[in-house]
Amino acid sequence: MDTHVLGIENAIDKIIDPDLNGYSTYVCVSNVHMCMEVFDSTEFRKVVNSADLVIPDGRPIFWAQKLLGAKDAQQVRGQDIMMALCQKSAESELKIGLYGGSSDMVLEQVKDQLNRTYPGIKLVYSYSPPFRALSPDEDAAVVTEINNAGVDVLFVGIGCPKQEYWMAEHKDRLRCVMLGVGAAYDFIAGSKKHAPRWMQKFGLEWLFRLVSEPKRLWKRYLKQNPRFIYYFLQQWLLGKKFN
Repeated sequence: MDTHVLGIENAIDKIIDPDLNGYSTYVCVSNVHMCMEVFDSTEFRKVVNSADLVIPDGRPIFWAQKLLGAKDAQQVRGQDIMMALCQKSAESELKIGLYGGSSDMVLEQVKDQLNRTYPGIKLVYSYSPPFRALSPDEDAAVVTEINNAGVDVLFVGIGCPKQEYWMAEHKDRLRCVMLGVGAAYDFIAGSKKHAPRWMQKFGLEWLFRLVSEPKRLWKRYLKQNPRFIYYFLQQWLLGKKFN
């Protein structure tokens, strides 16, 4: 996984670069889960590594960059970028679109919360897609609505790896920057809770989420976290290359 070394301000500057206005680009927010999905799938590796920006969201990814010699590495949380862009929208003409959310109700809660937190935010599009795949006609209608709304930044929250595939598939059809935000909608709506800051600092956010949603997440974390450590140690200590 080719993850960029950058800070949050640099990431935001790249996302709202006026030279990209009207161009289709997509941004992946990387963590251990994404890294191992990339490791296991040649197809997904191409999708993520073809992104215009891959942000080091997970604490272990940031630590890995540091240990591999990237002295300027910083953790750049995807939701922090999302909130910063919402603030910029409230202060400027930046137009925000929302694609995702587990239900229409959750999406309405997200919109209400964003409007309260960032008065003046330009929310010009929102859609909570069904869990099934959209028909070609439905998908074409979504593309038309997003483009006609003049969306500058589209937050795509339908989970990894689904959202990354969706962004890659729509790269040449949407005239905006797409940012994969995972479960951010559920956190904003309040249906999921953030780990305490001290747990985030020590890279234990995964443990908090595992305790919160054991049935859904136990297999992912117990399978992927030890594998990430195993393969990363080979890269860091033994200099092994993974191509």
